Amino acid sequence: EKDEPGEEVRVTYRELLALTCRLGNTLKRQGVKQGDRVTIYMPPCPLAVASMLACARIGAVHAVVFAGFSAESLADRIQD
Repeated sequence: EKDEPGEEVRVTYRELLALTCRLGNTLKRQGVKQGDRVTIYMPPCPLAVASMLACARIGAVHAVVFAGFSAESLADRIQD
């Protein structure tokens, strides 16, 4: 669901898998490999879910920080 009442985004498992695979390939092209650490900084949405699944799919350890934190708070969470 989005912030506005009654608005929602529906994603099928097939669409989620396709998005997850595309994101996984993009991460690999950017040099992310198994065992690397990735911080995902975005609002809760289907793309965030696909990003988490893409990291898991390629074996990268991921931490999720939802958007809305200050720069200092974000830096602290990344360091943790």
